[in-house]
Amino acid sequence: MEELGKAAVKAREQAYVPYSKFKVGAAVLGKSGQIFTGCNIENASYGLSNCAERTAIFKAVSAGETELTTIAVVADTPGPVSPCGACRQVMAEFGISQIILMNLKGDRRLVTMDELLPFSFAKVDFYKDGDNNE
Repeated sequence: MEELGKAAVKAREQAYVPYSKFKVGAAVLGKSGQIFTGCNIENASYGLSNCAERTAIFKAVSAGETELTTIAVVADTPGPVSPCGACRQVMAEFGISQIILMNLKGDRRLVTMDELLPFSFAKVDFYKDGDNNE
């Protein structure tokens, strides 16, 4: 977990946030043991911006890693950062069971998906065996 947190902090340094100046970093752990990182990337049309959590998850999926277990998210917030609704739903979709919320001061909070997004939709809700090829 410590390695994942450090990777998220490092990823935050790459954030492209010319408008908000709000840098966020994320690191997601795949079942293979590989860590994928991401930062938030914004543009003038905020709706087309991408959060750090989704960047890390999409990077993992693009590399062929679809079984994800844990994600760490960090920002310069008073308390541990809280992911947006879109990121929460994407985390649920990929079955991420542990979420480490952090800030730069070292505050951490470990939460489950059910705590973060109760009653979320996940692929198991649509496919009996979890196989998205049905």
